[in-house]
Amino acid sequence: MKLKQEPTVFQVDLQGKAAEYVRAIMEAALQAADPAEAVRQNVLLQGNTLHVGRRMYDLRTYEHIYVVGAGKASAAMAMALEDILGERITAGWINVKDGYTAPTRKIMIHEAGHPLPDRRSVEGTRQIVSLLKEAKATDLVFCLLSGGGSALMTLPAEGISLSDMEALTQALLRSGATINEMNAIRKHLSQVKGGQLARLAYPAQVISLILSDVVGSPLDVIASGPTSPDPTTFAQAYQVLEKYQLLQEVPDSIVSHLKQGMKGGIRETPKAQDEAFQCTQNLVIASNEHAAHAARDKARQLGLNSLLLSTFIEGEAREVAKVFAAIAREIDRSGEPMPRPACMIAGGETTVSVRGQGLGGRNQELALAAAPLLAGLDKAAVVTLGTDGTDGPTDAAGAIASGSTASRAAEKGLSIASYLENNDAYHFFQALGDLLITGPTNTNVNDLIFVFAF
Repeated sequence: MKLKQEPTVFQVDLQGKAAEYVRAIMEAALQAADPAEAVRQNVLLQGNTLHVGRRMYDLRTYEHIYVVGAGKASAAMAMALEDILGERITAGWINVKDGYTAPTRKIMIHEAGHPLPDRRSVEGTRQIVSLLKEAKATDLVFCLLSGGGSALMTLPAEGISLSDMEALTQALLRSGATINEMNAIRKHLSQVKGGQLARLAYPAQVISLILSDVVGSPLDVIASGPTSPDPTTFAQAYQVLEKYQLLQEVPDSIVSHLKQGMKGGIRETPKAQDEAFQCTQNLVIASNEHAAHAARDKARQLGLNSLLLSTFIEGEAREVAKVFAAIAREIDRSGEPMPRPACMIAGGETTVSVRGQGLGGRNQELALAAAPLLAGLDKAAVVTLGTDGTDGPTDAAGAIASGSTASRAAEKGLSIASYLENNDAYHFFQALGDLLITGPTNTNVNDLIFVFAF
């Protein structure tokens, strides 16, 4: 990762080698989540024997090898798989976010909409379904999944339009619903999510290589679990809309579909006992935990006192910000839980209840909410990083809030409270030069939060 814009805070608060240390630690985290390297570490071809994790496959028993998938990191995964299998691959189709491509030979890389699915998402998913319909019991299907797969692999159920799904997604994003709750609904409005892709590929052998962007890496949630048993039901999906008072806001077709499923009029998503999963291997090859551990190890290598707090961080971004700002203040006051120079690391995914009209993302909002609580601290900062290189609908991966953020903002006439109220963290940090701009990283293992005190 190379920053395209040097944040002002590096020059103001982080003197000497501190800025280099911050950058090196983030680079180490992203390297650990490199999707191509993750594939190479987990897939090995020796003669005609393919090793995938702890399982082995005799490729002489398979007539064709197909590759499908979706996600921000899936193109890089496809490129690595081609390097391993070469001409053994018959055909493939991968849906990726705009700009998240990689050079491939046999596998088609198709750009589509994210975080909101678009016409290209549906067209690409139809191509995936068409390819899977050719698969037989003598074939092998690789499914490459990563964060963003839920939007990028979109094929609504009969009677539900793409515009209906767009309206639903927008409502869910504004509501503050968790990724688990959002996916419970999307799985029951889809022809491929919630294990239904494995059902489509059956009786072919399916191998899913998964780059996790979800807290705890539950297989049924990552990319809405297209090759994993779905423990959720139509009733649970309906209850999410009730919980966030969205029944009157989302299209009638969605409410009607869920009600019909609750009555048994539509087939449930496949559960663990479904025969399709007897022919399916799901393997998580990289996750937020991998990235966080790599960041911690790099920090220690650089001589910083380092601690991995948790990779299960969830909750409203501005509330989570209070915890990390408090940790920074505690380090400054007492040297606990570790003395300077310190690097506290955490991972997970927060949420934002959008009420304003501004621009930003959960990482930027967390940093903005932390800024006034850090005021006056010397050489300390809270740094937030979306490992995919984007945070919300912006070109920033995150932002840096430090002890001087509040005073520098005041000098420019910027009100932190006003920008928070309008959910406009992007323009706040842009004015200060403290956005993290990385460009597409071609990976996605969720978010990282750092507390630095030098």
